[in-house]
Amino acid sequence: MIRFDCRLVRPAFVFDAAFEAGPGITALFGPSGSGKTTAIRLLAGLERAERGAIALGGRPLLDTQAGINLPPYRRRIGLIFQDALLLPHLPVRANLNYGRWFTPPAERRIGFDPVVEVLGIGHLLGRRTDTLSGGERQRVSIGRALLASPQLLLMDEPLASLDNARKQEILPFIEQMRDVFAIPIIYVSHAVEEVRRLASEVVVLDEGHVVASGQPAVVLP
Repeated sequence: MIRFDCRLVRPAFVFDAAFEAGPGITALFGPSGSGKTTAIRLLAGLERAERGAIALGGRPLLDTQAGINLPPYRRRIGLIFQDALLLPHLPVRANLNYGRWFTPPAERRIGFDPVVEVLGIGHLLGRRTDTLSGGERQRVSIGRALLASPQLLLMDEPLASLDNARKQEILPFIEQMRDVFAIPIIYVSHAVEEVRRLASEVVVLDEGHVVASGQPAVVLP
């Protein structure tokens, strides 16, 4: 269970939102500038809330009242952005293993072979990352995040930079990843059909506030 309640004030924008998320995929949905990425950055520890509390599985990541603010590397959270951000000087296999180097051996719960199989990237292991298609790059990025054995995955519009054909190619892999590895996922998107297909719960943000939450069929237009 993820519990989130944070306030952050910027010039011309006040973010003040609270929500909970359980197993499966919880989508943060709303127009550009609604605060979706701000919530992701606060969860990851890339932004500091003026007031707030974040807990993951009962473990406090942030509690401004108690003076707790774990740095990003101690939060055990995987990040996946629009740009795959792969390391161009390393082949696919080394990119996949990169995240594991920062995870203590005793905490490596997810094996290399299952990730490769679920994401269908076995044939790419020896390739240079600059020879991959956009969809292939994003699958490798997802694999790298999974191999760090995170307790939570944050996916910030991971398909936004792909054309429709590549989106349709990668959506089944995200569904398989959700079902096989059972890691809770916070998924940011403003694409209605994408959210309907993937998410079990939706949190709707507008101007930095939660305006609705519930199952996709109930809260989406």
